Amino acid sequence: AAILADGSLVTWGDPDSGGDSSEVQDQLKGVQQIQATDKAFAAILADGHVVTWGGHGGPDYGADSSKVQDQLKGVQQIQATDRAFAAILADGSV
Repeated sequence: AAILADGSLVTWGDPDSGGDSSEVQDQLKGVQQIQATDKAFAAILADGHVVTWGGHGGPDYGADSSKVQDQLKGVQQIQATDRAFAAILADGSV
């Protein structure tokens, strides 16, 4: 994956491992940072929100962040393991 100068993101490779971001492409504006697990990506946007994709579209490898999306505001940094993400918020909480 590559972040372009205009804040958009380009992905390529195995679709099951995040190489196809077309399902979330309209959300990938103002990308500041990306992190990856073995089969998923997470992008922090300029407004502090997070977009995730890959991992067969399910919860494996952190690709489905829908259950915690309401908590993913003001994200400053993301760390990844092989199957999970952790977000550091503006107030220092994880």
